[in-house]
Amino acid sequence: MAASDAGGHGQNDGYQTLSLSAHVGFDSLPDQLIKKSISEGFCFNILCVGETGIGKSALINSLFNSNFEDPPSTHFLPSVQLRTQTYELQESNVLLKLTIVNTMGFGDQMNKGDSYQPIVDYIDAQFEAYLQEELKITRSLFSYHATRIHVCLYFISPTGRSLKTLDLLTMRSLDSKVNIIPIIGKADSISKPELLEFKSKIMSELVSNGIQIYQFPTGDETVSEINTIMNVMENESHCDTAKLCKGLCANMEDLREKTHARHYELYRCCRLEEMGFRDIGPENKPVRLPCLQPCANKETECHSYASVESLQEACEEKRLKFYLELQRKEEIKQQFVQRVKEKAAVLKEAEQQVRTKFECLMLMHQEEELKLEEKKKVLEDEIAKFIEKKAVAELLQSQVSVSTTPVVNLKRQGLQKSLAPRVIENGIPFKLAASHAKAQF
Repeated sequence: MAASDAGGHGQNDGYQTLSLSAHVGFDSLPDQLIKKSISEGFCFNILCVGETGIGKSALINSLFNSNFEDPPSTHFLPSVQLRTQTYELQESNVLLKLTIVNTMGFGDQMNKGDSYQPIVDYIDAQFEAYLQEELKITRSLFSYHATRIHVCLYFISPTGRSLKTLDLLTMRSLDSKVNIIPIIGKADSISKPELLEFKSKIMSELVSNGIQIYQFPTGDETVSEINTIMNVMENESHCDTAKLCKGLCANMEDLREKTHARHYELYRCCRLEEMGFRDIGPENKPVRLPCLQPCANKETECHSYASVESLQEACEEKRLKFYLELQRKEEIKQQFVQRVKEKAAVLKEAEQQVRTKFECLMLMHQEEELKLEEKKKVLEDEIAKFIEKKAVAELLQSQVSVSTTPVVNLKRQGLQKSLAPRVIENGIPFKLAASHAKAQF
């Protein structure tokens, strides 16, 4: 280049610093980036964590001067649930895709120990979805709608005393996964002196528990003033909605960058280590990606050429482990199937024995039934003969009684006639004499 002949040049970390003799035009790169960003639009995702009725929806409406449709939540949910709503906002020629994730039922359960777990699971799920998109062979990150949470607005109840145990547990679980901005909800319900004292207690407890909250950057002169105010918890303007809106909008890109460079990278590192990838091999040799183009000088080590423990070998090692694990599971499955077959054979044999015994018992039962039927028939015949004999006997008895009745009547009449005169003679009434005679008879 002509620029190499003009101006001074120096040495800086192995690179030469040259001076241009004329205008080239790459100073328009920032303008190109701005145009590209405006054409693609921006996305920003907010997570609101706080108890029901603490004013989360009202604050979001005030921050963006909009009326977001957020139906009221009940206090009787069995567990914490997250409701996601995405909106498209436009200011001037800038398009913003805003996603608001609201926690419903947070802190309303009797057992609040695991109330933060659904929130942690949701954040990890968004990181995992982005990681899976990155690991695809054909990926489209430029058009991928990233749902990673950029900021968490954590609403604290204005108790005036100290942070609740649930607040400490939740923020401690989230500070390594998301940028946390603590907000005192309904701060106008306590006096200013109590508010300042409450803020001081909150800061002290956050520091003593090792909880890291988002620190607004102060290096940029354009936002250093508002960010300095936002970083000072004792300043009463910290909870001013207008100040919060200004600070949040002025640092959206910083929040997005910290989400990607810090929180997502931490999650990505842990997940890749779980998957078997590493930067240092067993011999402390760096792991580098394999070179896709052949090196001109084979004796010179290509900077991008893979070492002994390359990413490809790590994948192969992971695949081998997976194959061995699959083979082990298949052996266990075959053993289980064999045991099931043996047990089925034993059960089948036992079933056959039971069936044979059952058939023998059925035959014996049928024989007993035939014998009982014969005995029943004999008994019924005897009963019929007995009834017949009884009827004949009753008939004979009735005939004998009929034949003896007239003789008895005649004897009675003769006896009465012979006794009547005697009764009258002796002065006994006739009826008494008749009854007396009947008794004698």
